[in-house]
Amino acid sequence: MARSRRLGRLFWKFFLVQWLSMAVTMVGLSLYLHLIGVKPPPGDQLVLFGLLPLAPLIAVALTMMASSLALAWYLSRPLMQLSWALRRVSAGHLDTRVAGRAGFRSNDVVDLADDFDRMARQLQVLTQSRSDLLHDISHELRSPLARLQVAIGLLKQQPLQLDQMLARIERESGRLDALIEELLTWHRLEAGAATPPTSRLDVIELLHAIAEDAQFEALARGKTVVIDAPGQFVSEVHGELIYRGLENVIRNAVKFTHVGGQVDITARVSDDQGQWTCTVEDRGPGVPADMLDTIFEPFARVAGSEGVQGVGLGLAICRRAMALHGGRIDAQLRHGGGLTLTMVLPKSSCVRAQS
Repeated sequence: MARSRRLGRLFWKFFLVQWLSMAVTMVGLSLYLHLIGVKPPPGDQLVLFGLLPLAPLIAVALTMMASSLALAWYLSRPLMQLSWALRRVSAGHLDTRVAGRAGFRSNDVVDLADDFDRMARQLQVLTQSRSDLLHDISHELRSPLARLQVAIGLLKQQPLQLDQMLARIERESGRLDALIEELLTWHRLEAGAATPPTSRLDVIELLHAIAEDAQFEALARGKTVVIDAPGQFVSEVHGELIYRGLENVIRNAVKFTHVGGQVDITARVSDDQGQWTCTVEDRGPGVPADMLDTIFEPFARVAGSEGVQGVGLGLAICRRAMALHGGRIDAQLRHGGGLTLTMVLPKSSCVRAQS
């Protein structure tokens, strides 16, 4: 009710301002004629208001009133519609739109309507994404917890399988720990929470250390990791985030590469030393072409990858970490099968990103 009364007052304010401005104009005109000595026309039957005939004056006043009402309605109706839309959005109706409604079709307020619709559309997308993310998180947490409960139940029924069930419990606990760590990292990045302090480090040296660890794991699975990254690229970065991003990409490539396959890591620095580009190629099944951008979303899954261990946040964290440093990561299908991920990092870009 309070909002309706406010809108009513706004309408009448528009009306009174327009009508009074016209009335003051008429009074001013009468005063001007009096000051310059203009006398009213002769006629005993003519009713005057000052120097002006009363009958035409009434007609003009009524005309001014009608035009003021129309103008006040024209100006206040879009604001009424916008207030109605804001109340609907605040009530949770994020599909509310005002562009094209009466009052927003052919006047100067149409830009405001477009801005409102853009805001409402973005809120709707963010809310839906948050809902999907919570659903995915609950699903990812439920699976290892359910397996833990099964392992504990079997252990109670069959104590002789102690070693086997303890191994299962340890494995599922490790998956839960990894999932929670990834979730916390993702939350910090998305919420813009305090990030680790920056430091000057050689990104290529860091890449070699990650590749060495990945090669150790890959050999145990019958795969190899080959790196070609000469030179140096010293930059001011969040070392922990860059490490997590690079590690996620390389370990992903190792996981999806077929047994006997090879992961190729190539890094180059631009001639002016201002940009670092790294490509990671795997020999896996690849992804559908329409999912080359989707795989960077949280918990994105490609059909056929259900059996691959992981929580589905690695690439999302890498993209967010690169963006924090002013860089980017893109995916392309590799010729001959597999996937090629390209990461680009400007030098000392973290300073610009923070400012």
